[in-house]
Amino acid sequence: MPKCKNAECKKPFTRVRSNQVVCSPGCAYAYTKQLKTKDWNKEKAKRKKALKTTQDHLKDLQLIFNRYIRTRDYGKPCISCGKLHGIRMTAGHFYSVGSYPNLRFDPDNVHGQCWYNCNKNKRGNLGEYLPSLIAKIGKDNFNALESKRNEPLNLSIPEIDELKRKYKELIKQLEKEKGL
Repeated sequence: MPKCKNAECKKPFTRVRSNQVVCSPGCAYAYTKQLKTKDWNKEKAKRKKALKTTQDHLKDLQLIFNRYIRTRDYGKPCISCGKLHGIRMTAGHFYSVGSYPNLRFDPDNVHGQCWYNCNKNKRGNLGEYLPSLIAKIGKDNFNALESKRNEPLNLSIPEIDELKRKYKELIKQLEKEKGL
């Protein structure tokens, strides 16, 4: 026996017509309303995306990128103080996003950092971050990072969308590898 397509009902029923998907006229009305709501939600999402500015897309990418960094550095100690903090880690930028926006999505510039102690209270704890960063990425990569810090960041919306897809895929791979 088929089940009623109305989300609130879901009761088994006997079909009168071969294309019948609901058990009663009341369920037919409710099911039609559900379909209209679903269609409207899709249309609304399309409209919202069309209204997004480049800055909105960058904010979305920042959230995804930060999640990638936290996933990549999961189970590792804080880059600054060296303590394990588990889920309270944040994506700490060596060169800040405000001063060097072109390095905000550079994985060599961003590492797992304890949120409350080093990132918030000590404003990044850069004195202890620097030696750990050089040890982690190497002197050559640090010099390359330093030389890139004054280059402009000019990403188009399609490029931002591509970076979002890339980091989402990397997150999936890392979660699968780490069993998260």
